[in-house]
Amino acid sequence: MFFEPPPPHEESPREPEPRFPAWAAPPADEMGAVLVSGLTLARTPNVAVTVPAIQSFTTGCLINVDLATRRRTLSPDDFQALQLAAFPHMITGVKSDQPLPDQLLRFGVRFAGGAKATTVGQRLDRTRLPQDPPPGPRLSLLLPGVSMRSGDDDAGVMTWGLWLWPSPPPEPFELAVEWPAGGIELSIAELDGVAIAAAARQAVPYWPESPQGG
Repeated sequence: MFFEPPPPHEESPREPEPRFPAWAAPPADEMGAVLVSGLTLARTPNVAVTVPAIQSFTTGCLINVDLATRRRTLSPDDFQALQLAAFPHMITGVKSDQPLPDQLLRFGVRFAGGAKATTVGQRLDRTRLPQDPPPGPRLSLLLPGVSMRSGDDDAGVMTWGLWLWPSPPPEPFELAVEWPAGGIELSIAELDGVAIAAAARQAVPYWPESPQGG
């Protein structure tokens, strides 16, 4: 035999991947209650930002955002650049002492008392996230999925998740988006914190605890 299996070797133990802390993502063991929104947050000839639904959990709420793009009169290169700019981790040069890059897609919330949270400057590397809860509120932009849709090849929809922690107060609050590269100026809409708080009471675990003695 010319080629033989390699001799056994001892592998060094790997450190377990850190979990996403509760403030950075929805709970893994809970099904949030869904609120149908149907909100259009912003729209341009090439971009539409909508909030089709909100999932309310016991610890916070997940604002589901659809980012729809279409090429229309854009060149293929400009359309590709537009789609790539939708991923904040692709944008470099975000510094505390300089204006935000036009390519940076950013979201934020603001409550009636003035408290505010945005996605600007967030870290996507879970190994660098503190496990202890930071001061709230926090708005975390979760990595998107691409929704399969029929129709034109020069159009697409990305679905983002905005995790708001802790649960918003039971009163109206603002959701904002701004994306200069996509032609979107600062756009603000109102969300119903009362309905989100009521829905949180309907959230259920995926695996309910068995009754005592069951």
